[in-house]
Amino acid sequence: MSVIGKYFIFLGSLFGKGEKLSVYWRRFMEECVGIGVSSIFIVAIVSTFIGAVSCIQTAYNLVSPIIPVSTVALIVRDMEILELAPTITCIVLSGKVGSNIASELGTMRITEQIDALEVMGINSSSYLVLPKVLAAMFTFPMLVIFSAFLGILGGYMAGTLTGVITERDYLYGIRDSFVPYNIFFMCVKPFVFGFLIASISSFQGFFTKGGALEVGKASTQAVTNSCIAILIADYLLAQLLL
Repeated sequence: MSVIGKYFIFLGSLFGKGEKLSVYWRRFMEECVGIGVSSIFIVAIVSTFIGAVSCIQTAYNLVSPIIPVSTVALIVRDMEILELAPTITCIVLSGKVGSNIASELGTMRITEQIDALEVMGINSSSYLVLPKVLAAMFTFPMLVIFSAFLGILGGYMAGTLTGVITERDYLYGIRDSFVPYNIFFMCVKPFVFGFLIASISSFQGFFTKGGALEVGKASTQAVTNSCIAILIADYLLAQLLL
């Protein structure tokens, strides 16, 4: 409970004494590039192959002659939009982005760079952490939309190239029984997950004590805690919004 309380106090300190808006805007744009743009490649690779595997395995299990072949595409679409794109992508990003944030802030802490900022009268948590949290909440939904598109495209390529489903059946299945609300639900999840990953990883790195060994431990702890928080939030969001 003391750690949770310390975490919420840390979140409150982000909105304390701040710098000029232009300073935050520059830091925000830098973090958007570091968190969002640099993650496009890994998101593209993971999403494409997850979509391809989902299509092949779904087609393998749907052997009943009563079930239309287009159901394969429908299942791939709903799996990508509701779960695979937002949750799996954010778990992958927690490993890449979360560990990077924790190790960066942990290194700054043990080399006394954060202490130097505080001596100069700067709110170090707000200056260093707030742009990271806002950048994650802004870029994660865009990465998830990109991930869902590539996942569905990967399923299309795998299904048509292997012959398990025709182009016509796949396109029909994608349009069949589509629920627009699912897109809203898909975009809410990475918004929440981005906040959790950035804030938890920043918390772990910001309060690192010791040396290089502790920085590695803080990075590992950040990824572990972020993944647990994502899974809990995933369940709560599904329970509240669906």
